[in-house]
Amino acid sequence: QVQLVESGGGLVQAGGSLRLSCVVSGLTFSTHTMGWFRQAPGKEREFVATISWSGGTSYYGDSVKGRFTISRDNAKNSVYLQMNSLKPEDTAVYYCASAPWGGATSRLAAYDYWGQGTQVTVSS
Repeated sequence: QVQLVESGGGLVQAGGSLRLSCVVSGLTFSTHTMGWFRQAPGKEREFVATISWSGGTSYYGDSVKGRFTISRDNAKNSVYLQMNSLKPEDTAVYYCASAPWGGATSRLAAYDYWGQGTQVTVSS
């Protein structure tokens, strides 16, 4: 079966940094688009970042541009999200997702598999 397992979430002060990891199994990781989304209580799921199959193309949501960086290591079946200059409004559950396409995309509907999520809380 396909599994996506996130880790690295936690509590951090505003201005701090956190690095999320997602390890994928059960699919051909190197051909899949990967993405990060987040969801805060009472809000819709929000696009954060995406990366193409080769890692050559990345897109970011406007609210995180310049602060977050997505990367992948196909040899390790892993995708990462480096989060710097964190703000309280970044507080959410962060989800790793995969899409059977290859090209970077922010479309939520493109992603077929999702992790369980990891909580990120940024205190002011």
